[in-house]
Amino acid sequence: MLNFRKNTFRHGVHPPEHKDETNGLPIRQFPFAPVIILPMVQHIGNPSEIVVREGQEVVRGQLLAKANGYMSVPVHAPVSGTVRKIANVPAISGKMVPGIYLQAFPFSSQEVLEGTPIEETASKEEILQAIQDAGIVGLGGAAFPTHVKLKIPEGKHCDVLMINGIECEPYLTTDHRVMLEQADDIFTGIRYLLKATGAGRAIIGIEANKQDAADHLASRIPDGAPVSVEVVPVKYPQGAEKMLITALLGREVPSGGLPIEVNVVVVNVATTAEIGRLLPHGRGIQERVVTITGPGVKKKGNYLIPVGTPLRYVLEQVGADGQISEVYMGGPMMGVAVSNLDISVVKGTSGIVVFTEKEVKRPQKIYPCIKCGACVDACPISLNPSRLGILAKFEAYEQMTDYHLMDCFECGACSYVCPSNIPLVQYFRLSKSVIRKRQTTKQTAESDK
Repeated sequence: MLNFRKNTFRHGVHPPEHKDETNGLPIRQFPFAPVIILPMVQHIGNPSEIVVREGQEVVRGQLLAKANGYMSVPVHAPVSGTVRKIANVPAISGKMVPGIYLQAFPFSSQEVLEGTPIEETASKEEILQAIQDAGIVGLGGAAFPTHVKLKIPEGKHCDVLMINGIECEPYLTTDHRVMLEQADDIFTGIRYLLKATGAGRAIIGIEANKQDAADHLASRIPDGAPVSVEVVPVKYPQGAEKMLITALLGREVPSGGLPIEVNVVVVNVATTAEIGRLLPHGRGIQERVVTITGPGVKKKGNYLIPVGTPLRYVLEQVGADGQISEVYMGGPMMGVAVSNLDISVVKGTSGIVVFTEKEVKRPQKIYPCIKCGACVDACPISLNPSRLGILAKFEAYEQMTDYHLMDCFECGACSYVCPSNIPLVQYFRLSKSVIRKRQTTKQTAESDK
């Protein structure tokens, strides 16, 4: 069933989409890098625990690092090769983290190791364990362990499974191509997810600028499946969980709450496809689809890239322009401008966007807030970014929590519209980091008493 909705969330912005150059390009296999660099911190939670040794030969799909507790996932070999070194590796955060240097066999067929299939008739607990064992995290960018997200808390229940195919971030077309090319995997994944969450139905949410994907998925819904496709207006950040729930169901997630508070679980469409692709074969995730685009890229496209592929190698292969000024992992609104080309593609990397000197605005003078209210009108969760920005400037972090700072999901809409060039979202990220650090210090001190 295909439905068109006029409903959407309040506020938001309409940045240029820049999707035309890649949304019609099919997914292609990316070359295997001679050396794969795998950080053990690719997800929210505890780092993976390495179980191989230096000099060991491994097969593609083999377990390299196991989950270190419930809030963790394993890492599997993206290529067949030799563990050249176990040492600290650079991460997108700018920190050095434990990792593995894996040297690929140059003439290997790179076939994937087959595991124990997980049947769709498996129990809820078996499916959740299989998802953790496969190393699956949110592929939309958050990289939150999927098995944790799917675990319904005691006393709660899920009546709607929402598959997020919005992809509102400018430049990115990863999810768009997945919906067009991996429909069978998506519906297989939905069957696993319905069983894992206990939801009675699933809704696939898609923005109107991906009408071809909506039509395609609607035509492929299996007979009798409790699945519908809902098309919503184009607006940023429509892909945020809370915004999508409001647009499709009219439910509002309470401040500080999660989607399960309104009986919903939201899963990214690419994550859903990976569940449907991996679980029937008992495999772990070794690669993902990444959009590589931007004015500084010659061979733009959507590529299936082994996790751990060095960014420098990626840019060499796609013919990045010599006048590169900035490279974003993710999109320009919520992604991160990298400071080191030696970092790697990780599970949460949905896009690589390259800008040249011509497109990048040099740092402009920051002017005082003129109280114009543009940021208030843009904020999708009705915060007061102007007030929060002033409090951040004076390091009044405790007061910022009174104004619901922690509800901010850093979409960047406020910074995008600010006429005074105030980097509001950067202020908020720093402020939240300080608040979390203080909370941790306080909890540690209390536990030591």
